[in-house]
Amino acid sequence: MTMRLLITGAQGQLGQELQACLAAGEAEIGPIDPSYADAKIDAVDFEELDISDASAVERWFATHGPYDLIINCAAITNVDGCETNEALAYAVNADGPKHLAQAAQASGAKLIHVSTDYVFAGTEPTSRTEEDAPCPISAYGRTKWAGEVLARAACDRLFIVRTAWLYGPGTKNFVHTMRRLGATHEEITVVDDQIGNPTSANDLAYEILQLAQTDGYGTYHCTNEGSCSWAEFAQAIMDGSGLSCKVIPITSKRYHELHPESADRPAYSSLENKHLTRTIGNKMRPWTEALSSYLARLGAIKEV
Repeated sequence: MTMRLLITGAQGQLGQELQACLAAGEAEIGPIDPSYADAKIDAVDFEELDISDASAVERWFATHGPYDLIINCAAITNVDGCETNEALAYAVNADGPKHLAQAAQASGAKLIHVSTDYVFAGTEPTSRTEEDAPCPISAYGRTKWAGEVLARAACDRLFIVRTAWLYGPGTKNFVHTMRRLGATHEEITVVDDQIGNPTSANDLAYEILQLAQTDGYGTYHCTNEGSCSWAEFAQAIMDGSGLSCKVIPITSKRYHELHPESADRPAYSSLENKHLTRTIGNKMRPWTEALSSYLARLGAIKEV
């Protein structure tokens, strides 16, 4: 029987990579399960389906589907923007997943909801596992955590997949920003006391599609292996892109002095893929290897 999928936030980095992997039948780290080969996919973004609007979600599910799997990639991820308009962030990041979870529960679909490392405070210098208690310190983190809680309460067939420092197709990510700055500046300043896991959207898409083949519902962390600071991440991007721009590390305190409107961010938000490892297996690559593959795909700096 043909599988039916709904991907929300389809024009975002992860949404695009999911579609690319499904079309190709493989990701960089391995083949996609053959059961996806003839899948009927509805890939929608905000213009087609505003998940914050309960009536819009009801109308969509009344006229489309039924779906076997819903993958929610839709979110407001602008951390500073969430701080200045938390109500809007809550509507998309919290109410949106709730509406999709209610629709999934009513129709018998599985739901994968993508969340973030920013649900943690980042005050402890050790990697967070799925058993650790969230304690968000920003509007973005608070609204994403609320989305997890509301989705969990509404749907039994739910996977929550937390990721971090994501990069993929398009130009709205840290890698492209650093390459653009590196091509036009001799030096830049980057925060060096925030630690996390740079993560390839291609690798994440692979693991999400693998998880969806199971009934192992619950919360999962899914990031590339290894941790670094934003400054170290930036330097790796410069080196891998053949750019001579010098990365000058600065503290979060200094950055906030320069940008007082910026939201607080976790100091140590590295995630451990503990649940992934003990269920389907953790195939996420070291972050340096995944980044090298991504930079190779981008090609010369003139393509930035």
